[in-house]
Amino acid sequence: MKVSLKQIDGLAMAAVADSNHWITMDGPENFGGRTAGPRPMEVLLMGMAGCTAMDVISILKKKRIKLQDVSVEVDAEQAPEHPKVFTKIRLHYIITGKDVRATDVERAIELSETKYCSATIMLKKSADVTHDYKIIEPDQ
Repeated sequence: MKVSLKQIDGLAMAAVADSNHWITMDGPENFGGRTAGPRPMEVLLMGMAGCTAMDVISILKKKRIKLQDVSVEVDAEQAPEHPKVFTKIRLHYIITGKDVRATDVERAIELSETKYCSATIMLKKSADVTHDYKIIEPDQ
């Protein structure tokens, strides 16, 4: 996997990976940026959330569970001093679908966090990663 990053202006950066999709990042104003994009550490958490969500969706679909929506909310704490690594990360999964069983959701999350999601597995080496979930039954 390769990533190329180019400075746009100041701390604003654009990066492209093998998939040929670009993202932008920037720093806060008090650090010389213009807040024109997410911070790199935010992008790291977004990647983690996307990685585990894709796993959970894929696993639940293989079980023929009819999902209406899946979202993941991430709350993270960083060390107060440099390097400001993540020390705690909580993933909150929100699964919407008809007749979704808690045991299926728990197993999908477990497989993602222990076997499939490289981002979660990597971040677990430096942070306490926990999760919880909520299952929402659609109205219709």
